[in-house]
Amino acid sequence: MPKMTFIVRDGTSLEVEAPNGLSVLEIAHKHGVDIEGACEGSLACSTCHVIVDPAWSNKLATATEDEEDMLDLAFGLERTSRLGCQIVMSDALDGLVVKLPAGSRNMMAG
Repeated sequence: MPKMTFIVRDGTSLEVEAPNGLSVLEIAHKHGVDIEGACEGSLACSTCHVIVDPAWSNKLATATEDEEDMLDLAFGLERTSRLGCQIVMSDALDGLVVKLPAGSRNMMAG
């Protein structure tokens, strides 16, 4: 089974099993990684913002315009920022490394 690594906010690494077909957001929730995902993957927020390790950035599908629009609202945006709900695991992404940003901005909180 493919694996991926989360670099959590305190800088520690957490390597987890990452089943094909699940998004990085779903994998994070399955393993108790602190990514909010307020809109549950419907591209209506930026709370699942992750920073993809530059070595992996070019291996991902290009972000859609909708994803880019949501990323514009993300806290701590970097060049390799993506939404975790839009990165779907496959064998090609075995070993993927993503870092959690220092914080998130939940525009959906009321």
